[in-house]
Amino acid sequence: MGDEVRVARAYLSRVAEPPAPALSEFVAEHGPVDAARRVRNGDVPPAVANQTSARRDEYRAEEDLSVVEGLGGRLVIPEDDEWPEWPFNALTIAAAHGLRCGLAPLAVWVRGSGNLAALSERSVAVVGSRSATGYGQHVAAEFGFGLAEAGVTVVSGAAYGIDGAAHRGALAAGGPTIAVLACGVDIAYPAGHQGLLERIPQHGLVVSEYPPGCRPARYRFITRNRLIAALGEGTVVVEAGRRSGAKNTAASTSALGRVLMAVPGPVTSSTSSGCHELLRSGEAQPVSSVAEIIESTGRLGVDLVEATRNTEVGLPQGEALRVYEALGLRSGASAEAISVESGVELSRVRALLPELELIDLAERVDAGWKRSQNGSPRGDT
Repeated sequence: MGDEVRVARAYLSRVAEPPAPALSEFVAEHGPVDAARRVRNGDVPPAVANQTSARRDEYRAEEDLSVVEGLGGRLVIPEDDEWPEWPFNALTIAAAHGLRCGLAPLAVWVRGSGNLAALSERSVAVVGSRSATGYGQHVAAEFGFGLAEAGVTVVSGAAYGIDGAAHRGALAAGGPTIAVLACGVDIAYPAGHQGLLERIPQHGLVVSEYPPGCRPARYRFITRNRLIAALGEGTVVVEAGRRSGAKNTAASTSALGRVLMAVPGPVTSSTSSGCHELLRSGEAQPVSSVAEIIESTGRLGVDLVEATRNTEVGLPQGEALRVYEALGLRSGASAEAISVESGVELSRVRALLPELELIDLAERVDAGWKRSQNGSPRGDT
């Protein structure tokens, strides 16, 4: 395959706002190189012109490829071996059946050295509310950690709240994670997750169908959610309000025939009301542990279920509470001192302290670790 195919798809990825069904059909019919030439010349059917006329003169293909290469990234196209054939085929089939969540991307821009096809072979999407509670963030982090420990790629959208907690959990386990963005991979969005988005390519991939420099927009989040659903063998909704964007990902998951799971929350919590709706309608099945998630996604197999038998959310919460209670209110203490005080193994203390920091219950100080002034314990007291 020559560079002209990659250049053509780079141009096509910018010339129309995805998903662009008429353009995708035109590319399938004529091939990317001829289709790109015809689009630039305006020699296209009316339906294709409607999707491309506003941007057909925006030719930056080589520049876009150079920008992403400078970031340690690349453009992954259907002609590549690392194109995730099975996940994106599901989108193509959905489109053929008239489902709104359908249509595979023309290409995807990625940052990171991981292989997209390999990483998506064993993968679960973990999504939820941006305005997550401490409970939700703790569950998402534990799920991310446990899935990554089991060799499962954690897919999410890098947003505040549940998404960020799931990514951080996977990174804490040294496992793979994929962040799917609603903007170019050269843009840190949200800005507060710049550090996170710099770490993810070291252990996984940052992915987008939008070219470099493309800014985030509300409608682009809805569009990218179908990719999150497609790249996961199942989706876990940890927390979601009644009108949460996570429910859009949930709808795409169901439409693609993937397993949809939801975490039950307190009946008084508005951030769990969307999960409860999914459970009540029977659209989602309840999960409360990593073992249940892996069991539900099926094709990961019994061995992985056995390997994750000790990763239930309940057990770490108990140890996390003991570690929290061992923290001082005013002065910091070392992880070794906290281990002695709590009776929790030192290696587990070192793993739990960053998680407590994530949900704003602990903070690092010069002398070690202490309780956060902003957080309060959630659980039985």
